[in-house]
Amino acid sequence: MRLVIIGAGFAGMYAALSAARLREIQGVSPEALEIALVAPEPTLVVRPRLYEPKPETLTAPLLDVLEAIDVTYVQGSAETVDTKSCMVKIATAKGTQKTLSYDRLVVTTGSRLFRPNIPGLAEHGFSVDSLDDAIALDKHLHGLAKRPATNGRDTVVVAGGGFTGIEAATEMPARLRDIFGTNAKTRVIIVERNNAIAPDMGAGPRPVIEDALHKLGVQTRLGAGVTSLDESGVTLSSGEHIETETVIWAAGIRAAPLTAQIPAERDSFGRLLVDRCLQVPGVQGVFAAGDAARAACDDEGNYALMSCQHATRMGAFAGNNATAELLGLPTRPYHQKAYVTCLDLGEAGALFTRGWERNVEIVGEVAKKTKREINTVWIYPPRAERAVALASADPERVTDL
Repeated sequence: MRLVIIGAGFAGMYAALSAARLREIQGVSPEALEIALVAPEPTLVVRPRLYEPKPETLTAPLLDVLEAIDVTYVQGSAETVDTKSCMVKIATAKGTQKTLSYDRLVVTTGSRLFRPNIPGLAEHGFSVDSLDDAIALDKHLHGLAKRPATNGRDTVVVAGGGFTGIEAATEMPARLRDIFGTNAKTRVIIVERNNAIAPDMGAGPRPVIEDALHKLGVQTRLGAGVTSLDESGVTLSSGEHIETETVIWAAGIRAAPLTAQIPAERDSFGRLLVDRCLQVPGVQGVFAAGDAARAACDDEGNYALMSCQHATRMGAFAGNNATAELLGLPTRPYHQKAYVTCLDLGEAGALFTRGWERNVEIVGEVAKKTKREINTVWIYPPRAERAVALASADPERVTDL
């Protein structure tokens, strides 16, 4: 038997760990049940941290962990999935192709930044969506120091006032100061289509966020969107033109395109609709988790967000349940009633909320310490020791805050 997991993000990593955990508990050998993880590199990109400087350091190796728990790593990119023949076609880095059959499949292909067809965005926009994107932005920012301080060189525009946009913008004053020097007159502007900053965060946390932006000198343009970009800067729907050499696009994400190959229903974000056990209805043997899946967290109408917090726990349930089916064991309904947010606010600290109502619990430097622990400890892979790694993947305990 073979379980195939596509993707080595947070959901894929925990799907592999959890599947190996149940296999071990049941005393099944790796030869009797192969667990194979397909990804371009055996590396976890710590995506929630890509707004930080030195993004090239924000990865964690997975090969030792996978070897410790007897999970087969298959290098390559899954190009096609045939759910009728239960085959995955993989493109290797060398340009060749190979196929991998599966008895159960877990789709954890993550998400991609949504880039609308705005004139100039592809040519002049940056992002912190992927490791390559974040490295390109960091290189660009450092390269600005060699240019004359004219034509908006010291101005950064962040398109999108949601979670990612706020973290990128509030980190930027310190990053620019490190590059240009303490006397540089830098300017950071968030452009948000809605009439309020952090539209999805609600009214409770907003005053904390607004206060942080004020302290950092980060400006906002609310109720306006980006209509075009060019070498001279960015033009807004309000008619304003802002001179800048740096526009960071942070306005929404969509599920990775591979989900479209699964013959099933998807939501407006491209996520596969799954049942409570994270199985794709009507498609035999296919599960989905993380940003690839739209899953109910509870019986109260709350659904998992496209976040690391939900991806890790969903992955643990999906890996467990796919393995349970293969071994003739009962599956476990995914549930995640606890929900917190921890928003980095740069040198202004951080904001920690609890519950779907986002009740503010901690702010400032105390919240910043929690954010640092989340970003540098909690979301990283477990140690490459078999017992420790397997113990970390109990579906009922992953991210149980």
